[in-house]
This record gives sequence, C-alpha cells and structure tokens, in this order.
Amino acid sequence: MAGPRVVIIGAGVVGAALADEISERGWTEVTVVDQGPLPATGGSTSHAPGLVFQTNSSKTMTEMARYTVEKFCSLEVDGKPCFLQVGGLEVATSPERVAELQRRHGWLTSWGIEARLIGPEECVEQHPLVNPDKVLGGLLVPTDGLAKAVLAVEAQIRRATERGVRFLARHEVLDVQHTEGRVTGVLTDQGEIPADIVVCCAGIWGPKIARMAGMNLPLTPLAHQLAWTGPVPALAGQTEEAVRPILRHQDADLYYRDRFDGLGIGYYGHRPMPITADEILSVDDADEMPSVLKFTEEDFEEAWTETQSLIPATREAKVEEGINGLFSFTTDGLPLLGESPDVKGFWVAEAVWVTHSAGVGRAMAEWLVDGHCSSFDLHECDVNRFEPHQLAPEYVLARDCRNFAEVYDILHPLQPPEDLRPLRTSPFYARQQELGAFFLDANGWERPQWYEANAGLVEGRSIVTPNDWAARFWSPIVGAEAQVTRETVAMYDMTALKRLEVSGPGSAAFLERLCTGKIDKSVGSVTYTLLLDHDGGIRSDITVARLAPDRFQIGANGNLDLDWFTRHLPADGTVQVRDTTAGTCCIGLWGPLAREVLQPLTDADFSRDGLKYFRAKQAYIGSVPVTAMRLSYVGELGWELYTTADQGQKLWDTLWEAARPLGGIVAGRGAFNSLRLEKGYRSFGTDMTYEHDPYEAGVGFAVRLDKGDFIGKAALEQRKADVRRRLTCLTVDDPQAVVMGKEPVYDGDRPVGYVTSAAFGYTIGKGIAYAWLPAELATTGRTLQIGYFDRRVEAVVAEEPLFDPTMSRLRG
Repeated sequence: MAGPRVVIIGAGVVGAALADEISERGWTEVTVVDQGPLPATGGSTSHAPGLVFQTNSSKTMTEMARYTVEKFCSLEVDGKPCFLQVGGLEVATSPERVAELQRRHGWLTSWGIEARLIGPEECVEQHPLVNPDKVLGGLLVPTDGLAKAVLAVEAQIRRATERGVRFLARHEVLDVQHTEGRVTGVLTDQGEIPADIVVCCAGIWGPKIARMAGMNLPLTPLAHQLAWTGPVPALAGQTEEAVRPILRHQDADLYYRDRFDGLGIGYYGHRPMPITADEILSVDDADEMPSVLKFTEEDFEEAWTETQSLIPATREAKVEEGINGLFSFTTDGLPLLGESPDVKGFWVAEAVWVTHSAGVGRAMAEWLVDGHCSSFDLHECDVNRFEPHQLAPEYVLARDCRNFAEVYDILHPLQPPEDLRPLRTSPFYARQQELGAFFLDANGWERPQWYEANAGLVEGRSIVTPNDWAARFWSPIVGAEAQVTRETVAMYDMTALKRLEVSGPGSAAFLERLCTGKIDKSVGSVTYTLLLDHDGGIRSDITVARLAPDRFQIGANGNLDLDWFTRHLPADGTVQVRDTTAGTCCIGLWGPLAREVLQPLTDADFSRDGLKYFRAKQAYIGSVPVTAMRLSYVGELGWELYTTADQGQKLWDTLWEAARPLGGIVAGRGAFNSLRLEKGYRSFGTDMTYEHDPYEAGVGFAVRLDKGDFIGKAALEQRKADVRRRLTCLTVDDPQAVVMGKEPVYDGDRPVGYVTSAAFGYTIGKGIAYAWLPAELATTGRTLQIGYFDRRVEAVVAEEPLFDPTMSRLRG
C-alpha cells in the first residue's frame, strides 16, 4: 500500500474515475464509500442518458470531455463497450441557430476537436428520422457518442480494485471528522474510517456532505425530464442499441438518443424544479432510486409536440416511460473542484456530469498526488473562485435555476444576468446613473460599459459600427470615450478590481516567496509581478504596492488570489492577509491632461519627478485622503486613486468638477478594453491562465530569476529555453470583423491557434486580436486568418505594443 489514507465519498462516475486515476498514480490506500449498491448506486450516474457532446465554450471543459471519450472508448466490461461512438449532431431550425452552430464549430476548431458544418441534406443522411423541411443545417462531431455510465463505473471499479482500492457499498456517511482544521476520518453507519484526505464526489448530495466539513457548496440539484418512447415503426428491427448520432435540437431545448427500436428524449424547456440535498430520499425509501423523481407529464407536453414535428416518425409511437432525473447545477455552469479553505484535506469534485467525469478524475488525481494539475487549466473550476455573496442561498438558487433555463440558449459573451441586480455598487453608482451609464455585471459589481451622457461626442468622429454580433452590448459611444481619453482626460471606475492588504513583520519575505518580481523595495514602490504554480504556470498577475515597511496593497484578479495567499501564510502569525475591496473604491484618472486636473486639487507633488511611474504615495485630493499609484492600464499619463468607500462619492465629485472644464469625461469598460489592447496589456483568465508560462505569454519581464527562491522558479528555469507557442498580437483591417474571443486562427487551411481578447482599436483604426500561436508563426508581418462564424477574416501579426511603444505618454 502506498500514499496517504484517502476516502472518496461517492462511487458514481466521478468517484470511480478518481479511484482509478489516483491508484494508477501509485496511491492505493484508498477507500470508496457509497450509500447505495454497486455499480448502480442510485445517484445521477445511475439514470444518466449518457450523451457526450464535447462542444463547449470552455477549453478546459472540452479537453476534459475529450479525455472522457478517449478513456471510455478503451474500457469494456466482459466484452461490453463503455462507449458507443455514434457521433453527435446539433441541428438548427432558425437562422440564429445556424450562426450559433458556426460559432460552436469555431470553438471545436480552436480546441482541436474534429467537427464540420453540414447542410440540411446531410443532416437527414446522418439522422434519417429528422424532418428535412424543418432543418436548416447542422454541426457534426464524429467522436461524440453515448457513454454507458454504469458500465464505465464498473470497469473503473475493477481496475482500481486490482490495485488495492477498497469499495464499500451500503455505507451511509454520517459525518466528516476533522480536528484543528484538518480531516481525520469519515463516520459511516457501519463505523469510522480514518483518513488523511477525504474527497467528496457525492453529486446531488454534495452540499449535504460538504456541510459536514463546514463548507458551503453552491450547488443545486434540479430535476430534468427524460422520456423513452415505445417502439417507433420506422426503427423496427434495429438490434443495435444505437446507430444514429446523438441529436440536439437546442432551439427547442431537446436532445435525442437511440435505444434499439425506440428513442430517448431529454428536455430542458420546462420550469426549473429545484430540490435541496436534504430532501432527496434515501436509497431504501426511494421507489426507483433517489435521483429519480416522478415524471410530470404536463411539463413534457410541449416537448412531445415539438418532437413529433422534428421527428415525424414518432407520431406513430407513444411515450411509455419517463422520469424527472436529478442533476447538479452551479451558479456559473462549471464544476466545483478543490480543497476546502478551512479544513485541510477535505476536497470536493462536484457538479460533474458524465461528459467530463474521466477528465475530472484525472485532474483531481494529478492535483492530489503532484500538488498541481498538469493536464488541464482548472482556474475556472476551482471551488474557491466565489465571492462571499455568490455563496448566499438566494443567489445560488436563483443563478442555478437560471443556468438550467439557459442551458441551450444562445448567450452573448457580454450578456449579463437579469436577476438579483444590483448586488454590488461602488460609491459612484448614483453619479453614474445620472450620467446614463449602461451597466454590465463584473463579478457582482455594476460596472459601466459606456455613458449615454457622452452620446454627443460621437458626432464628427469616424466610428465604424461592427457586425451584428459584436454590436450587441456595444455603442458608438465606446469609440468616442476611447478617443477622448487619448485626447484629454477620463475617469474610470476601477472599484470592481479586487484589493487585498498583506501586512505584518513577515509580509515582505512572504511576498518575495510567492511573487516572481522583487518586492522588498522602498516604501512607495509598485511592482507588476506574477504568481506561479509549482510547475511554472501563471496563477495570476498582480500589482504589489509597498505602502509601509510592513504593509502592502495587492491589486488582485479575484478570490483565487486571496485563497492562494491564505494557504501559504506562515504558521507563526507574522503575516496577515485581508480583502479590503468592499470598504474601498478606486478611480482611474487617465489622459494627457490628467495632471492638469489633479495637481491643483492637492498640495502633494504630482509632477513627473514628484511621483514617478510605478510609484505610490499618500495624499489629499481636496478633503479626501487617497492612495495614489502612478499606473495606467490604458497607456496614458495618470493615476489609480484609492480611498475608503465612505468618501468615494466626494472623490468622484471633486475630480469631475475639475475635469469637465478641460474637456474631461467619464468612460466605461468598453473603452478601457480597447485601450488596454492597443497597449498590449494582458488579462489573466482570458489571455493567460495556469497552462501558460511567463515567457510564452510575453510577461517574462515580470520574472526576476536573479532574486531568491520563489514558487515556480525551478520549473521556469527549465521552461525558459523552450518556448513553443506565443501570445501574439494580430491586427484586422476589416472594421466589420471585430471578433469576440475563442475564435480559431488558421494558417492557410490549417488551424494553428485561437483568439483570447479582441476589440476594435479606436486610436489605431484597426481591429485587434490577441491569439495563442505556434512560436514559428508569431513573426511580424505574417498573414493569417481568423475563423469568424462562416467567414475567414484576414489578420496580420503585428509588433506590440501598437500604441506608444516608447512609453513617452505613460512616463510624461
């Protein structure tokens, strides 16, 4: 036996995958417990229809699905396959869905999955039951198919058992035992099981189990309708379980699969039917199984009518059986993976469907055994990504139900939620409303995208309207605000960016250990630096301002940064970290006239030498105490001005009164994003993530290999000499082709990369797209193409930054 003592709670498709993967890596002192019988334990796995569609806007989720397909294709039980690779077909019955399938094809191409768009005739060839008069086109993915979920569980249980893993059926978990912030074991109705690590893979029971370890899991079980027809005469004599592709009719929230001479029909168009984990019946009390609720025929009527329209052969059949099956939904539609922030050794792998199960099993095994995941970028899936308000029961229920309702909807990348708003507002909110701000959601914050008060600025400017898709949640005012920022001065609300305070006598040494840059510098220094994982991958990019010998302000990217800092705090109590975001606010004052606005308002010296670039100081702006940092993410002279929330509105009014006579404006995030891309500034989570290193991402300047040791340094020293891909700046001359991100990039007919961030550059008069490309293609002047819906848009590799390469405006 090897490795720590591990208990996995739940022997469904996730728990079985983790047991298999972790034992394959040498950890065999593993016990898997489940309240139900094996291998069909009564959870979601036991009734799952098994459809595996790999298409996803998330690269990580697609890669996890691909791994699941590959693994399941290699598994069998007594000669019976665990995966039927019949392909997947999504059909469009509206012009809007045709365009959406083109976009989805772009994702697949970007992520390296074989797929092709097909016309109506071929849709019918692939699935002859489909009504040829109803279908306008389709998306075919040959490697999709049907997972035999219970068989896959059995196959993985057998493999893990051969390595020494113990599986205990009919063991109900009563408690997760922990002492002094560390897991010690699991209490079941048949006794205690000691453990160093406990992994909750309980699915729809996840919130109940997590609560035993003091963890609030933002997951809601929701019922989803699945019906089975009786014999369909057109399928008479079909002896194979499945011969046609699995089928999605997303315009009507429906999917279909073969089952010999009948069909399975899944439906998302009904009302959300949430239930709590505590309300789910026990294995012994449930009529069929705990995850199966009584079929509500009235909710299925519209689905059956639409089915008979899309698949006319079903008019000669009947719905003979149906269930309302429980599945897990989360507030952002992504899994919940990772370790509890409060109880060491308690991990979760929750809200994982069959489609991604083997990928999640591999990811969790790598994370546990190696200390990090090398196969997938998990920043979107980390359970510690949520802000406190996102764990509120009302928020979780509302957003989980919304995600159920929108599961097949066509969603724009900028589309904000409509419910539970406003949630978080800056002290400037009332003033922004007065100026006609158009708000989008930024991690719960109401953040202006543009201001209708600036509509008059559009007149006389050449601001081209982009294509219809890019023009959603856009206004020509965005272009005017960007141009005026470069001409005079603008105020930007930067409050939504997370702020942390690190303090204590050990704080400088602590930050030196975590950061790639030199932090132990003079008071007033500001450093752009990176946080790396042990493999050298970028966990975040942050700014660190030294405000006192033992106090630093961190400009962070989100709650994962706070979690990373907290997990690495020294045990001796010499360092404290706290989130100061809610009690503070920030205005970015940027533009060539920024100094003319600010200097008359203060006795402090804001001249070029009085506060140099990347320096900070405390000052009074009028009567408001501020921390001023000489930073600019729009590439213009200016400052980030921080104060406490109670004085935020006064700071806004003071600056606004001084800026207006000089032609100053307020500006929104639309202009900000355009200006930052002109300057070549990266955005963590979009342009670079855990899977990238600093040299690939073009931020190697933030790494000081000549300083003392820091997390990831040893790995970087090996990776530095082997840069095979680069984050590359592309420009697009066609103003109608403003891409949005995640589109494939082609070299001739060969897909070679994908777009990360994109916007129109209103200063340079061209579209801008940053993309990951093979290093040999990232050469200035090279012509490539971007796949955009049904078009190929010509793009040229450009030298960056596109604006102010000498930094004269920033340092002025």
